[in-house]
Amino acid sequence: MARTDYISRAMTSISASISASVRPSAAPAPRVPVPGAFVEKVPLEQYVPPSRPSLVGLTRAELAEALAEAGVPERQRRMRVGQLWNWIYVRGVRDFDAMTSVAKDLRAALAARYTLARPEVVAEQVSSDGTRKWLLRLPSGTAGEKPHEVECVYIPDTVRATLCISSQVGCTLNCSFCHTGTQRLVRNLTAGEIVGQLMVARDRLGDWPGGTRPTDGVIPSGDRAVTNIVMMGMGEPLYNFDAVRDALLIVQDGDGLGLSRRRITLSTSGVVPMIARAGAEIGVMLAISLHAVNDTLRNELVPINRKYPIAELLDACRNYPGASNARRITFEYVMLKGVNDSLDDARALLKLLKGIPAKINLIPFNPWPGSRYECSDWEQIEKFSEVIFNAGYASPVRTPRGRDILAACGQLKSETEKLSARERLALRAMAMSDDGSDTADDDAVSGTAAR
Repeated sequence: MARTDYISRAMTSISASISASVRPSAAPAPRVPVPGAFVEKVPLEQYVPPSRPSLVGLTRAELAEALAEAGVPERQRRMRVGQLWNWIYVRGVRDFDAMTSVAKDLRAALAARYTLARPEVVAEQVSSDGTRKWLLRLPSGTAGEKPHEVECVYIPDTVRATLCISSQVGCTLNCSFCHTGTQRLVRNLTAGEIVGQLMVARDRLGDWPGGTRPTDGVIPSGDRAVTNIVMMGMGEPLYNFDAVRDALLIVQDGDGLGLSRRRITLSTSGVVPMIARAGAEIGVMLAISLHAVNDTLRNELVPINRKYPIAELLDACRNYPGASNARRITFEYVMLKGVNDSLDDARALLKLLKGIPAKINLIPFNPWPGSRYECSDWEQIEKFSEVIFNAGYASPVRTPRGRDILAACGQLKSETEKLSARERLALRAMAMSDDGSDTADDDAVSGTAAR
């Protein structure tokens, strides 16, 4: 099938990807052993393509292969690829019959072999602040297993809107402050399932030519209902590198979805060997989930630090392709009361980031049932921010969005592992107790529903 090579690449183990990304060089200095060394979760399943796979998420070369299987002569394939690309990514059609510029017999041949399916929307929730969360169902491909589900979050304001996209069902990592990290890693998403989240959002928001915008909630006043994308949903994007790369290159394509790479941010917890590849092969904005200023604390909060300590992570950031004052790296720092929020921590953070074109995004901790952490007091967050700002760094405080629908930073947890009714009530009670003192900022990743 035309999708065979694509699936093979998507399912290549991350260890092979990492090995391929590191060229032979002088032997590195030996690492100091870390007690309780970090071990990545292993996917429980792999994607199994349906009998008629979707064309959404295929590269141009893969679309050409699909056309070859449908009997299109080689001399026509480039032109036909351009037609399909326009119908899928500019007009957003969901049925081959709508492709009126494509010959009827070719439409029939394609429909017999492929679909234009996106992930299925199981539920939509709209927050009191206008944030929308979609629960999306994906095929499991395994007999007897229930379908997989992920969450995708839309965070609008009056002039722009950010879509927070997931890259895995569950997560490879187990960050101690993050609800998604408590899940199993079920499997990686395919490029089609990643692009499909944007397609679903545009479907629901009437963001295709001739579409009708919803009347509930907030939608930007401009031409686009989705102006920015952040890879900050469920999963660690750099542990699903090939699929994330292929998906984001499709999203950037100027003849299709056409989002500028400067409007796309990829967030990683620190898969150091893949950071340079992300810059070279994807070229989008980079965000680092830092959250601590020393290895001892970061080993606890972000256990991948046991494998790639802070010094190695920051060296990778200093060498990130294209990093400059115009394309600064965002460092995300969740504010945990009595854990990492002292003014000494703020000053240590400044010392760590010296020489890196950076902005620092402070994230008030969003509570979830069972967490042992509390959010820093707002007065302390402001003092911390002031230290950063006075040193010349942008230090926006991320506005919590969608807390009442479990869509805020660190709260995503797919219905593949459902919350109990008691957990949901407890979390909503926490959200309702928020004093509303959060302030907005104009950073593209502020207000997003990050891991």
